[in-house]
Amino acid sequence: MTDTHRLALRRELGTFLRAHRERVAPADVGLPATSRRRTPGLRREEVAALSGGGVAWYTWLEQGRVDTSREVLDAVSRTLRLDPDAHHHVLRLAGFAPPEPAEDPMAARPLLDSWPDRPAVLLDGALSLTAWNTAYTRLWPDPAAVPPDRRNLLLLLATDPDHQRLLPDWEPLAMDLYRHVRTRADARPQDPALRTLTSLLATERPDLAHWWSCRSVASFTSRTAHFTPAGPHTVSMLHTPDAPGSAILLFSRRVG
Repeated sequence: MTDTHRLALRRELGTFLRAHRERVAPADVGLPATSRRRTPGLRREEVAALSGGGVAWYTWLEQGRVDTSREVLDAVSRTLRLDPDAHHHVLRLAGFAPPEPAEDPMAARPLLDSWPDRPAVLLDGALSLTAWNTAYTRLWPDPAAVPPDRRNLLLLLATDPDHQRLLPDWEPLAMDLYRHVRTRADARPQDPALRTLTSLLATERPDLAHWWSCRSVASFTSRTAHFTPAGPHTVSMLHTPDAPGSAILLFSRRVG
């Protein structure tokens, strides 16, 4: 890892911790709320004290100026009430989780074709569509007809009228996908595909700025999506060792 990349990860970690510090109410950690409090959430000195550290140290941590131990990050994560996904994200940004393997998108092509009646698409780490089966083109617009630089599921859900017409309630799925991709964006701040995606979303959907500025992260979990006119489908994300770093999004029609 280069020094530039390490510094970028430190900055992302600091930004992530600050955003979550501002979400924790004093009452959540047993502190009294006062009318003299000027900042949202907890103060830095409160996080430092509750985590067993000093104010200067925690300030430097949020500013991306220092490294720290896993034990310290575990304590900070407990103080900030981070869920398991967010806690893992903190550890990965600090270098305490294994790096993601290199992607090999086409390795999963035979798996996609093994589901002739179940729409499936292979997404890379930035949610770009890299492979899909025929059933997918019966549920969604054919990705082959989309310019390659816009062949991204999150971008299409947020900006393409045809996708939104087929999935009128597209926002919950898009938000789940965005939280999922944030876990990679923070850990790979120099990734050109992720930076391009973030820039396009901010430019083309400025009305959703509160989404794009959100620091929430979460692993994608199965959910139900109601398509027009195809009806309800269960949307699942599968990770396969044949395509490390990528994921398959599988759509299974719900019966009854």
